[in-house]
Amino acid sequence: MRPLKEKISITIDADTLEKAKNAAEKDERSLSQYINLVLKEHLKSLEK
Repeated sequence: MRPLKEKISITIDADTLEKAKNAAEKDERSLSQYINLVLKEHLKSLEK
C-alpha cells in the first residue's frame, strides 16, 4: 500500500516562504498543511 503522504525537498524564494509561513500561522496550520492546501486548490482550478 502506497503511503498517503511523501516527503519532498523544494527550493523556494525567501520572500515567498516568509509569506507562506505568515499565512499558515494566520490560518492556524503548519506550513506543510498550508502549502498542501494551496497546491490542491490551485491544481483543482486548473482542471476547470
